[in-house]
Amino acid sequence: METHLTGITTTGTPHLGNYVGAIRPAIAASHRQDVQSFYFLADYHALVKNQDPDLVRQSSLEIAATWLALGLDTSRSTFYRQSDIPEIPELTWILTTVTAKGLMNRSHAYKAAVQANEHEGDSDPDKGITMGLFSYPILMAADILMFKTHRVPVGKDQKQHVEMARDIAQRFNHIYGEQFVIPEAVIGADTAILTGLDGRKMSKSYGNTIPLFVPAAQLRKLIMKIKTNSLEPGVPKETEGSTLFEIYRAFATPEETAAYAARYAAGAGWGDLKQQLFAYLDAHLATPRGEYERLMADPGHVEQVLKAGAEKARGMATPFLKAIRQAVGIRPLR
Repeated sequence: METHLTGITTTGTPHLGNYVGAIRPAIAASHRQDVQSFYFLADYHALVKNQDPDLVRQSSLEIAATWLALGLDTSRSTFYRQSDIPEIPELTWILTTVTAKGLMNRSHAYKAAVQANEHEGDSDPDKGITMGLFSYPILMAADILMFKTHRVPVGKDQKQHVEMARDIAQRFNHIYGEQFVIPEAVIGADTAILTGLDGRKMSKSYGNTIPLFVPAAQLRKLIMKIKTNSLEPGVPKETEGSTLFEIYRAFATPEETAAYAARYAAGAGWGDLKQQLFAYLDAHLATPRGEYERLMADPGHVEQVLKAGAEKARGMATPFLKAIRQAVGIRPLR
């Protein structure tokens, strides 16, 4: 049986773009009987960008509650918090000893930080760059390799990290024998990418997101803020490049989408089109929103789910790390 693994960094509140781009397809995969799926809250990864302890904790709760509310099958998959698996940081150190610095030098995130310093004219190209940022791909490799992952669904921007995990695994296997499965990146060709309130890609870094489970009144307010052009009611409108249409299409059936497109062609006003989008999303999200609010009010239950997932994950991680320690020579003396 193939093993698939997905990590969710705990750096913010899940939004509509997260849902259609990553959460929805991952949750669908959690119900597959032919795949062993691992989903984890990447809270160690979050520390690279987020040094607000309360925000890390809050984001962990919000993300876990979101995935559970949307129907993640925790009986068939393994859902855990990265920091509950002590074998992962230990494996990270072991992998560090076989990872070339030159490989880390080629990391897109590190190169971007160096280029930003050079652009600012700093004499030190590594100014402000932490070892967490620099070594980030090794921790990700440990996440992947620990569970003998065959496939890692990622966006195009994360493909390099899986390629680095492959390089690290191959180097380790060359030195110490065949221990690790060589993972493959899976990039969904049809993965939806939503536009945000301002017309740019929906992203927390741009501050243009629509949180997935905001109350109905706030959801309507945010949708009414979506940027549109100045065409008046009665004038036919193009669906191409319309954020409203893009979001509606990501949630609706083909028949519903066609009907919405017909309203564009008939010259519906932007206010009416926004109201229709709000009504559709509100109805679509009402049931999971209620479950999300219940889970947010019961963090103890969410904690229990994560702890149970960690126990399942450690059932694999503990004996595998023991084998890795044996392979590298960290063994009892008799």
